[in-house]
Amino acid sequence: MRRAAAALLALTVGCVLADSAVVTLALPEILERLHTTVGQVAWVLIAFNLVLAVVARPAAWFYKGHNAAVLCAIGIAVFAGASALCAVAGSLDVLIIARSVQAVGGAFAVVGSLQLLVAELTERRGTAWWIAAGVFGTAIGPMAGGLLTDAFSWRSIFIVQVPIAVLAIPAALVTHRKSVQSVADDPPRHRVLIQPNIALALLSAALTAALFLFVLLLVDGWRRSPAVAALTVSAIPLAALFSRPLVRTLRAGPLAETTSGCLLIAGGLTGLALLPSADLAWTIAPQALVGLGLGLTLDPLTLRAMDGRMPYSLHGGWTIAARHAGVVLGLAILTPVFTADLRSAQPPAKNAITALVLNAPLTPEDKISIARGLADQLKQQSGRVPDLDPAFEKLSFSPAEKPVAAELERDLNLQLQKAATHAFRNAFLVGAALAVAALLSLITLRRRSAQ
Repeated sequence: MRRAAAALLALTVGCVLADSAVVTLALPEILERLHTTVGQVAWVLIAFNLVLAVVARPAAWFYKGHNAAVLCAIGIAVFAGASALCAVAGSLDVLIIARSVQAVGGAFAVVGSLQLLVAELTERRGTAWWIAAGVFGTAIGPMAGGLLTDAFSWRSIFIVQVPIAVLAIPAALVTHRKSVQSVADDPPRHRVLIQPNIALALLSAALTAALFLFVLLLVDGWRRSPAVAALTVSAIPLAALFSRPLVRTLRAGPLAETTSGCLLIAGGLTGLALLPSADLAWTIAPQALVGLGLGLTLDPLTLRAMDGRMPYSLHGGWTIAARHAGVVLGLAILTPVFTADLRSAQPPAKNAITALVLNAPLTPEDKISIARGLADQLKQQSGRVPDLDPAFEKLSFSPAEKPVAAELERDLNLQLQKAATHAFRNAFLVGAALAVAALLSLITLRRRSAQ
């Protein structure tokens, strides 16, 4: 019974931290269904991560002197209720408010789950479960969200979280009060370690490029379905899972792990910036590097920030705050970069589209009809990578012209894919620079502490 309760608590931690990126592959559908813009829909991600970063530390402080099982259960209940509200939201404003409430409940649930897992499984095992659940949730979030969106709708992402959270409420409450109080009553206090938390923030900012921008490129830029995009980005969590047995085989120390991980993330993001085409095969190796880097960094850095440090909830709260502050930092830095580059790419893309239409072996009347349809699509989808297929669906061609029109449509889509790939390039390079900054922070702070 205690092992089952611990498993449900760990699963809840994974769900909460997966929510930092789980809606990424659903953003294009949310953008269309709720009639908003890329900049506005980004707040579905920003709101959750910002609130979680702000509330995690106060939530950890609030646990002092209170029953951790009851507070954790309340946090999980709030998370479940807010998830249900997200599922039925009819406007972007309601969705953002619900996501913010979801983050408040999630902060109390995640911090409380750490304390309960430690009480149930001992310090080292409980902390290991908590860290592993968080890393796995972060890595698996985009893939799970994409599969659910494609199979059902974006609302299903939040619907499936409700029963998981509801089952976790009694799991939190069955934790023995005596064992919880033995952890919570006046534990020795250790100072917060700044170095690993800064590195966690910078790495989370860098990973935003892979967990947010890359999936946006797949769905909104290359017009892949959410299911195809989800299977594509599965390379990241698979590589992250492979990193742990790799570390055990190589027997590398924590410093070697984190150094290698930072360099792998930087290299993977650089690879995504230099993709030669929109062929999905080119993305596998860079994603694998990012996934390996994620597995080699988040786990040891979080453990280093928390290992043996009391009270558990306080130091766990700091790691959560650092990671999600990093996500917000990444979104704040990267979103303007790629939106500005997207706007800059539109004029040359329009010129290339015009040239392709004019040079197509079609009648002047068909060229004019296509041009008008394309102009309408470009105007309606300003600020996004436009979908030009509807412009062709509205037109009728003679049997002799259909192959020519189909070839023109393919050429236009290839041109847009090239423009989208180029528009995301600088943002990926900035993400790589953030990973290097995380490595430099580790080296710089280590040298200062040694002096």
